[in-house]
Amino acid sequence: MKETDALDAYILAHIDPESDYLKALYRATHVKLLRPRMASGHLQGRMLKMFVEMIRPRQVLEIGTYSGYSALCLAEGLEEGAMLHTFEINDEQEDFTRPWLEGSPYADKIRFYIGDALQMVPAMDITFDLAFVDGNKRVYMDYYEMILPKLRAGGYIIADNTLWDGHVLEEPRSADAQTIGIKKFNDYVASDKRVEKVILPLRDGLTIIRKK
Repeated sequence: MKETDALDAYILAHIDPESDYLKALYRATHVKLLRPRMASGHLQGRMLKMFVEMIRPRQVLEIGTYSGYSALCLAEGLEEGAMLHTFEINDEQEDFTRPWLEGSPYADKIRFYIGDALQMVPAMDITFDLAFVDGNKRVYMDYYEMILPKLRAGGYIIADNTLWDGHVLEEPRSADAQTIGIKKFNDYVASDKRVEKVILPLRDGLTIIRKK
């Protein structure tokens, strides 16, 4: 076993366990879906739940539902009466994801939308306290500029995959729109005086952004 694998195993043995429901969803994601690595796992899921419990948001936005694992972790941390609005642009994902969300113990805290968040969110009359961004890496900048005006002062954005498997250290090929999008987002946020920000080297990079 490599040292990194041993450390990962050690960490998972020393944090709160995931529920049987989440374990079943994670297994089903790997059996039935392409690119199962896109799903948040045990460690990130527990961290998302804890972030929600720390921030105590009333309205949460998620961009990129995928299998629903991260949505369930976010919803798990919500207080009574709070709501998660989660968006998935791939309509082929709905048949898998919706039953898992609606069959969960947190179904009453989740609203699941199929469509482009960039088109749908601006029309929503909601001020968000927290946003989790895990959508199309090519348009992270667009998500950011859309979310910031709809985020309360003191609210948070959590952006996933911001280290992009280390490719942020490379000069991307012109056709590599995802790496270009992530690097542009990272550079822009780093210089944006409207926010405070920190990057955590968790999994594929997690950027925590606080609106001043």
